[in-house]
Amino acid sequence: MSQRNARLTVHGRPWQNGKVERFNRTLASEWAYRQVVANNNERTAALPDFLDDYNHRRRHTALGGQPPISRLSPT
Repeated sequence: MSQRNARLTVHGRPWQNGKVERFNRTLASEWAYRQVVANNNERTAALPDFLDDYNHRRRHTALGGQPPISRLSPT
């Protein structure tokens, strides 16, 4: 989508961007603040493993208990 055709959400209305808001909440509870880390670099280093698990193994109720990768067709 081009910048000119981009649709923006209205400030203060998170339900207009619910998928992103829900993912941000999951990031906070399951990645950013789930365990104590020594510094932000340590936390950042853990992100790729979290995202891999989230997209390939974690069951999502909205997808009938399947991970998001199950929604993609093999190429």
